Amino acid sequence: MLEYFFYCPYCDANQLKLVDYSISNQSFIEDCEVCCNPIEFHIEVRNNEIKSFITSVLN
Repeated sequence: MLEYFFYCPYCDANQLKLVDYSISNQSFIEDCEVCCNPIEFHIEVRNNEIKSFITSVLN
């Protein structure tokens, strides 16, 4: 697992996400641990490194 810190697109709270580096392209929705709003995640992993980590509000 890789650790990645990000800010919630709703409340701007700094949070830690554990990313499974064995999955190259990941897209999922998870609620913010602080404000409980749904966050959409798009993560790209290559060579055991996070190449792209995008969060956005759910429309």
